[in-house]
Order: sequence, then structure tokens, then C-alpha cells
Amino acid sequence: MGDGAVATLDLEDRMRQHNQLQNAQAPLFVAADKYYESIARRLAKLGHICDLFACALDQVGLLEMRHLVEKTGGQLVNHEGFRGGAQGDVFTKSLIKMFEVDAQNQMPMGFKASLECITSREFKVCGAIGPVVSKNEKGDQISEMEIGIGNTKAWQVSSLDPSTTVSFYFEVVNQGNATIPEGRQLYLQILTHYQHPTLGQRLRVTTAARNWADSSNVEALRQGFDQEAAAVLTSRLVAFRAQSEEVFDIMRWMDRMLIRLCAKFGTYKKDDPSSFNLSSQFSIFPQFMFHLRRSQFLQVFNSSPDETVYFRYHLLRQTVASGLLMIQPTLICYSLSGPPAPALLDNTSMQPDRILMLDAFFWVTLWVGETIAAWRNEGYHEMEGYENVKQLLQDPKKDMLEIVKDRLPAPRIIETDQHKSQARFLLAKLNPSVTHMNASSDAYGHGATGANELVYTDDVSLQVFLQHLAKLAVQGQ
Repeated sequence: MGDGAVATLDLEDRMRQHNQLQNAQAPLFVAADKYYESIARRLAKLGHICDLFACALDQVGLLEMRHLVEKTGGQLVNHEGFRGGAQGDVFTKSLIKMFEVDAQNQMPMGFKASLECITSREFKVCGAIGPVVSKNEKGDQISEMEIGIGNTKAWQVSSLDPSTTVSFYFEVVNQGNATIPEGRQLYLQILTHYQHPTLGQRLRVTTAARNWADSSNVEALRQGFDQEAAAVLTSRLVAFRAQSEEVFDIMRWMDRMLIRLCAKFGTYKKDDPSSFNLSSQFSIFPQFMFHLRRSQFLQVFNSSPDETVYFRYHLLRQTVASGLLMIQPTLICYSLSGPPAPALLDNTSMQPDRILMLDAFFWVTLWVGETIAAWRNEGYHEMEGYENVKQLLQDPKKDMLEIVKDRLPAPRIIETDQHKSQARFLLAKLNPSVTHMNASSDAYGHGATGANELVYTDDVSLQVFLQHLAKLAVQGQ
């Protein structure tokens, strides 16, 4: 009711969808968005924290209310119900986890924190992305280029917990057009001030020094590149921009950025794609970008606006390791032929004599191949002499519980068999190297009736994506 209304009382009116928002056909959105943003600014000014637990089959207005958690650093949980049933008790586990205490009987949190960046004169602060609010502190270290929440050198964070992560973006500048000497150390200092649960004030000072390398010194730049951190920094920037820009334009920017990166740091003969090669410091970065393009952070089909907000918010506040899981999940294979081992994130990994565990941060999927599912349904794991089958069925569940026990928000647990409907949670994250379009080919050693699980999609595979990338990169910058 009132200014914060996100839906009408007429049951015939559906809640706003992505296409209605894009076409400005959501009449309640603008007023509600401004209303919740005004509340969020009041909360942030007072240093209060707002946590949102949205557990319902339909949307409840997280899109409009997102400011409440984005500006205070609170927890955001979105699930289908208060009792998860077959998909896990996401609400209950997340709520309990949020109030857990450490060995000193204190919540592992910091309150009413502030972050300040101090830099050498050779580079300036463009902005920050995360659960922060600008403190509007000016200075010579602020860049005119704004990325995320910029035009300031300090930000306020109402809440800090062990997973709170803020991304900072900088611009290298030449003072008076003077070149920076090779090897000069540039300094960055981050001051974090917060209130400890014991009510005492804490100040943490983090100082980092890095040697300067000119853009022509490709080898030095290559050695200093962290492709995992770069992938998360890029994905956060993309998710932040996607809140206000067209996804098509963002993907074009990603493509141009990736082509320029490969053209500069790859080794190749001009106009010869077969000669293209990336060093180990860059080799998996294009792979991260491929999965980011296909992720729920950019592809909003089959996700409501509330779900999209939920996914993007956690990408913007979680750690690098968690961010990588969201972009490119891990896949573990269990079989009778050997110990558990990582498997390719590819549909060729889906074999009937395997159990696969996919960790995508928001959900963990346990997929059982049809052969092993048949053994289980026949009760082989309960028969004498088939202890190995019993062990094969138990090990993935133990590992799954170990993975999710410390995660907040608690992930959905999805257990499914091959060809069952919920196997889509696994299929949606796999590289479609074998589809209905090329299943008749023997390039992978299987025909249309082979053991591979077909993916019915028109999306290009990772192999085709990398081939096109190499073709464009070798054409020169």
C-alpha cells in the first residue's frame, strides 16, 4: 500500500516483467523505486542494516527494494518458500547462519564502517562497486572517469562480514604529460574504520606497493595479471552496468575488450588464427568471459526481475572465490573407475555411469547417471557384495554437505537423475559442445545415439567462441 506499492490489488494484473520495465510499461516501478531508495539513504546515514528474506512463489518487489540491502550491506535471501522441501531449507539455514557467533561468542561483523582510498599521484580513484554509499569526500586523487559509485575517495558501509568484498577501480594518469619511470613503485592505501561487536572502534590500514610497467613492456604486464581477480572485477562492472544499460551494448563492450586483450597479449602470426596462443596468465580469462555471457547476470530469460536482482547483488558483494563459482561453476565427477575428480564443464561429461556434482554457488546439483540410478532403484547398494555402489552414492552427498555448510545465503540443494526435469539446472551451465545440430558428427566419437547428453540450443560452444576470438585477435589492433 502507499508509496511503496509494487503491485495492484487487482488479481488480473501481473507483476512487472523485464520486457515491461524495458518498455516503461510498469507504472508503479518509478515511484516505488524512489520510495525505497529514500529509506535506504536514511538507513545508511544512521548506519543501520537491512536484511531481506523473500520467500514466496511469486515476486515480492526485490527489484524496487534492492536499495535497502545495496546501501546497507545486508543479507538478501530469495527462495520459493519458507520450507524448501526437496530443494533445501534455504530460509531456515540462512537465518541461523546469519546469527552464528564465533569462539568469543560474538557475531563476526563490523558496523558503521568507512573505507578510504589513498593513492600515489600517478593514478586516481574512479569508483567502487559493492554494498557501499558515497561519503562525497573530494580530493586530488579522484578521477573524472566514474566507474560504479565514484566522485569520492571514501565510502560508508553499514555492515561488514567475512564475505563482504568491495571492488575498487583506478585510472593511470600522467602528471603534466611526464612519463612514469619504469620500475617506480606506486602505492595504494586503504583505510577501513569500523565498530567492533565489543563496541570498540577498529582501524585497519592496508598498504600495497606495485612496480610500474609501461604498456609497451608486455612481459612485465603479463606477469602481473591475475586472471581470476580480473574476471570477477569485469563481471561486477558488467552486472553494475546492466542495472541501467542495455545488455546488448554491454556484451559488445565485453567483446571489444576481450579482442583487444587477446590482440595485445597473445602470440600469433598476423592473419593466421591457427598460430594464436595465450600464455598461462591469460589462458582461462576468455573462458570466464564465455560463461559470463551465458550467465544469469546478463541473460534474464527465465528469471524474474526479483531473481535477477538477487543474483547480481551477491555477485557485487561476495568474495573472489564465490564470484568465480557464480560465473563458472565447478563440476566434480564420481565413478567406480577412480576417485572423485574435476570434470570438464561440458555436456560430454554427462555419462550414464557417473555421478556429477555441480557447485554454482546459488545451488548445488547432484546429478546421477541413468545406469547408477537404475542400480540404486533396484537396491544394489543395500545388497552384500555391492559396498562399492553404496560408497559411490554416499560420497557425493557427504562432499556436498561439506561444501555448503559455511555458505551464506544457503544454496538450494537439487538432487536429480539423468533425463529428469531438474537436470536442467546442470544442463544450463554446461558448454554445449554436442547439440542437436552436430550430434550426427563423429567429431567426438559419438553419433546421435551416443552416450552424450544432447543440448538443444543455438548457442555457440566454447570451442567455436575461442575460434572466432582468435580469428578477430590476429587481425591486429
